Amino acid sequence: MSSTSVNFYTPTEFSLSKAAINHFSASLMGKDSEGIRLSVSESSGCSGYTYQIDYVDKKEEKDLVFTFDEVSVFIDENSFKFLKGTKVDFFVEGVNEGIKFLNPNVKAICGCGESFEVDI
Repeated sequence: MSSTSVNFYTPTEFSLSKAAINHFSASLMGKDSEGIRLSVSESSGCSGYTYQIDYVDKKEEKDLVFTFDEVSVFIDENSFKFLKGTKVDFFVEGVNEGIKFLNPNVKAICGCGESFEVDI
């Protein structure tokens, strides 16, 4: 995939659940941040890649920006090729809570759940 082909994807190919929007919106309250950055990097774990979530202080030139209600999500072009088609969810199960990536590109997840392999 060439880097220019990323421009042909639409925001409907990446989404946040209502629970994720509420979670990120609450976590951004009181912060001097433009939004949330989702990225994918090579893992030192069992499988090939890991997700990263950070606050965004400043938009980078090649960021793709998706807006859901009041939440802006920034994704660099390289990470987007791993995240296209993904729905990000927030879950609460008993005393546990967390972010879940429902990514159709994942072909395997390591046993600890921290890293994954993709089929792109």
